[in-house]
This record gives sequence, structure tokens and C-alpha cells, in this order.
Amino acid sequence: MEISLPSMNSMLISLQAGGHLYLVDTLVGDPEVLQVDAETYYEKLLRKSSSTPDVFSIPGREEVKLEDSCVCFVPLYRNNPTSKMLLLTDPKDKETVLAVYLNQCWWPVEDVVKTADPSRDGLISVQTFGERIVLFVLNYIIFGMLEESSANDAFFLPHSATECAKILWRNGEAVAFYSVKMKGSLCDGTTSQCYLLPVLDTIFVRRKYRRGGLGMKMLHDFCQSFLAEDALGISCPISAAMYQVCQKFLQTYPEEQKRLWEVEAPGDWSQRVNIWLKIQMESSPAGKAKVDFQTSKPRQSDADQRSKGVEYILGVGKVARVATEKNNDTAAAGTLNSEDPEEKDLEQGAGNTQQCKGVRKRTGLGGSAGDTAAKQFRIIP
Repeated sequence: MEISLPSMNSMLISLQAGGHLYLVDTLVGDPEVLQVDAETYYEKLLRKSSSTPDVFSIPGREEVKLEDSCVCFVPLYRNNPTSKMLLLTDPKDKETVLAVYLNQCWWPVEDVVKTADPSRDGLISVQTFGERIVLFVLNYIIFGMLEESSANDAFFLPHSATECAKILWRNGEAVAFYSVKMKGSLCDGTTSQCYLLPVLDTIFVRRKYRRGGLGMKMLHDFCQSFLAEDALGISCPISAAMYQVCQKFLQTYPEEQKRLWEVEAPGDWSQRVNIWLKIQMESSPAGKAKVDFQTSKPRQSDADQRSKGVEYILGVGKVARVATEKNNDTAAAGTLNSEDPEEKDLEQGAGNTQQCKGVRKRTGLGGSAGDTAAKQFRIIP
């Protein structure tokens, strides 16, 4: 039996005003019930392994047989192994994700991040379960798997179930997001330390929407969301490219120069550095010499992490690629565009700002990342 789009599930993918309703527009079921449904479907796949399998069709690609060897469960939330997502991978490249299973339906990755609701426009807080799925796909699949690094593979862990985040919607598509560690929230699951100020933790803009000022837009929204706070943080370490975003932002909005700090959790005064001051110091000859000297030696915190068995990741890694964007962009994730000294692919740098919430991973999709999710792992640009 062939399962094609858009006729897979007439109740979920229906016509409205000449267009389709997408997953985020229709997902209203109980998450636990939806997971049980996915587990039941997976068991049926196992029982049908010896018979003629169903096939899944994506326009422009070969049909994919729906078999056990091509599907796997991955955690939907960090530190919550019981909530999982069922993913379909390319049988010719098991590191390429084709679709996710929800509501008795396989949804192509690109359809998961689309909407038919015209009111979904601009930056909108993640609140519904459907929006959590969109955040998962943007972060875990598109960001964590599409951003290429030829030298390294990294396993990107998803956000927690209560992560405060906003998705930027434009022209019916989720094109960017940022997440925040709220003041007073726990730094991790192993200590009682709480963040002492709001901290911008993750920011990402999809490649085809970069160089359009979206990184600046999200940084401005972050600052405007906490007007009553005297200090705001950006999670340490900040990549060189993200510093360019910050420099342009602080030149455009000088009133924010005293408020933005690069911080290590929980953000005590001894764990923060004023970003504007650091930019000014490093732009001076004396500051450059000092930075060159300092970066030649590992920081104590770096040595501490290595002693705990943490393997550092040089750049943004890649475990898999989204099939529909696999060949759209061959640029490496950390490459800067030198043609425009002010932009220099700022939003790309913004993506590199995220602390890689994972460890080196070589076993492919579906494996376990262990209990390292509670720590922040540094990306060295």
C-alpha cells in the first residue's frame, strides 16, 4: 500500500482556503496518548517486517519502505527519556531524517515547520504541544543535523519540556528560534543552583533566511522582554561571529550596552563579563595582545570539564541532514562571509552561539546520549 501526501490523513491534512492545514495547526491530542499511538504503530511495523511493507512518498524522492530498519525513537525532551519521537530515516543514509510520526501520520520534516494560520507571524512564545514539536524539529533535526561540520559529528540534545523559547514565523514557516534560561530556574538537574539573571541560551536562524537581520531582531526582542532587569546574560562562551552580532546590536541600541553580559551559570558577578566592554578592550592593540596570550592556555573550567571526561567539539557538528535541504547549501556551519564586513553571515554566527547540549556521538540516531544532558558543553569556534 502506498501512503502519499497530502492524502495520508484527511482529518489532519485538509484543504482550507486553497491550502493545507499543517501539524502545528491541528495537533490537539494528549501527548501521552500520541506516544502510545506511535509505539503501537512501531509494533505493527515489527510484525509486518516479513510481509509487504507500506511505502512513504515525498515529492522528488524515491519511495521509502516503512520498515523497522528505517525508523527509530529519539527523546523529545532533555532529561525525560519517557517522551519520545518516532523518526523515519533514509534507508540509503540513516543519518538523514525524512519525517516524524504523529497522529497516525508521517509528516515530512519541512511540513512540520509550516503553518496555514496567518496569525502565526513574527516571534511567538512556544506554548502548545504542536509548537514544542516545531521547536524540537528546528533544534534537534534542522539545527543539530543540518549544520555541517566536515571534521566532527555531534549529538544535539533537545530542549527541556519547560524550556522558555520563541519561534520566529515568516510567510507560513518557522524560520528561527531562541531560548532563554529564566531568572530563578535551575541551572541543571544535579545541583540546587538557580540562574541569577535571564540568559539567552540558544539562537538559530535557518540558512535560507540569514543575512536578513533576524539575529538582531531576536536579540532586541530578548532585551525588550526583560525591561525591568538591570542585567541580561548571553550564555558563555560566545563565538566570534556572535560577538559581531552583539557589536552591531549594541552600536544600534547603545542603551543596552550596560545590560548585556557574557555569563557562566548561575551568573554571579564573578561569572559575568560585560559584552560591550569586552568588545572595546579586544578592539584595542593591548586588548588583542592580551586575548592572544590568554587563548593560548586552556581555562581552568575547560581543564575541569576535560578531567570529567567531556570531549570538546570543535565547531557545530552534524549527525544527519534534513532531506529537503540536503543539497541547498554547501557552506560549512562555521564559515563567515568576508564580502560584507558588517554582516559576515551574522545569523550563522548566532547559530554557533548555542552551547552544544550533547557529547560526541558516533552510533547514529536512536542511541543513548547518557546523562550528560544536564551539563553545558562548549563549542569552540
